[in-house]
Amino acid sequence: MTAPASRPTQDQRLDPPQGPDQDGVLGSRYRALTLGIVSCVLLVAFEATAVNTAMPVAARALHGLGLYAFAFSGYFTSSLLAMVVSGEWSDKRGPLGPLAAGIATFGVGLLIAGSAQNMWVFVAGRAVQGLGGGLLIVALYVVVGRAYPERLRPSVFAAFSASWVLPSIVGPVISGTVTQQFGWRWVFLSIPVLVVLPVALMLPQLRRLQAEDATERGWALDRRRILLALALATGAGLLQYAGQRLDAFALVPAAAGLLLLVPAASRLLPRGMFRAARGLPTVILLRGLAAGAFFAAEAFIPLMLVTQRGLSPTLAGLSLTSGGLSWALGSWLQGRPWADRRRSLLIRTGFVMSALAIAGSGLALVHTVPAYVVAIAWAVGGAGMGMTIASVGVLMLSLSDADDTGENSASLQVSDALGNVLLTGSAGVLFTTLGAGTPAGFAAIFATMTAVSLIGAAVSGRTRAAAR
Repeated sequence: MTAPASRPTQDQRLDPPQGPDQDGVLGSRYRALTLGIVSCVLLVAFEATAVNTAMPVAARALHGLGLYAFAFSGYFTSSLLAMVVSGEWSDKRGPLGPLAAGIATFGVGLLIAGSAQNMWVFVAGRAVQGLGGGLLIVALYVVVGRAYPERLRPSVFAAFSASWVLPSIVGPVISGTVTQQFGWRWVFLSIPVLVVLPVALMLPQLRRLQAEDATERGWALDRRRILLALALATGAGLLQYAGQRLDAFALVPAAAGLLLLVPAASRLLPRGMFRAARGLPTVILLRGLAAGAFFAAEAFIPLMLVTQRGLSPTLAGLSLTSGGLSWALGSWLQGRPWADRRRSLLIRTGFVMSALAIAGSGLALVHTVPAYVVAIAWAVGGAGMGMTIASVGVLMLSLSDADDTGENSASLQVSDALGNVLLTGSAGVLFTTLGAGTPAGFAAIFATMTAVSLIGAAVSGRTRAAAR
């Protein structure tokens, strides 16, 4: 896909001739914007690592171990709606509005979760966080697509991954210490103070970008897509509720969920995605498979280490730190000049590495195997995910016109969230069916997610048609 000949291309409009001091994502032209959007990712990254550490303690304190998976998948369920709204909002009115709304809503969700007195209220807080996160992440992709030339986008995605390094190192330690010394609630209640920095850094350049968008695009949102997104999120929520009940009555919400989810997904996502059609459909599909399998397994690793191996929440969270460090390395590799000619190979390699990591983590269920095998395995998986996720994002933007960057970014993130919802929800069903907290439940989760990663590796060659 190329921009219409009747107007300048995205790169021509937003990338005028640069001086030596302006060349690069940290040059004078892009520095404030880069630091601002990376700070947004830093905020999300710190929240994610902190929650992974505190979640086992929170679930047990609220007597909601059976809803453990729902606390993760509920976040992604609500984000399905927010992502489509953010894509529409960004395409028609620019990314400033959804960015600001996303940061504010994310903070409100943290406050609700941190003050919850039962597990259902906690899940509701996580759902509000999902609304904020969905608005935020799509708007960030739109900013990258519109404000940066194509030559700089791999470097921006590498910076996104690098922003996970510090939270991966200090997040589990801080979260574990706060959880043990002050209580799990303060892990959630203390994070909202971080939202001010990203807004202050990137606001001037976002206002300039907003002014350009307002003169070039209409203002009416596509209500049909928003209604489809609402149906998609509602259907996903009903399926998760049915998965939690596991009784005869569960068939009713399960059937209703499928009737809502399947038609909505087929209309919101690129045609041919579910059969891995070459090009953009496969690119979008692979994002869901990669994120869904990896994060569904990751959600249960701290719980496994706490309940099966007797580790403290801090040590259990630290076991995932290696994945954050190696993720940045993998993303840096895909940003090298030679990587553009090898996107398909990088993605396939990343999926295989993720499969090895998930399977290797399951070895910790054997008590004769040292628990640190998880840290080693997750280092391999993190590097694989760094190559895969960043490469998929680069391919998606290379296929997008300036006018459909928001819609395609939303599709990418919807696939990500839907993969998380369905696979984390499936993991929850396996967990409760085979016995919450039993080795059999954990083993079934790791085996299933390993298989999904191998499927992703098998179809990754169909991205080749996507490269220009």
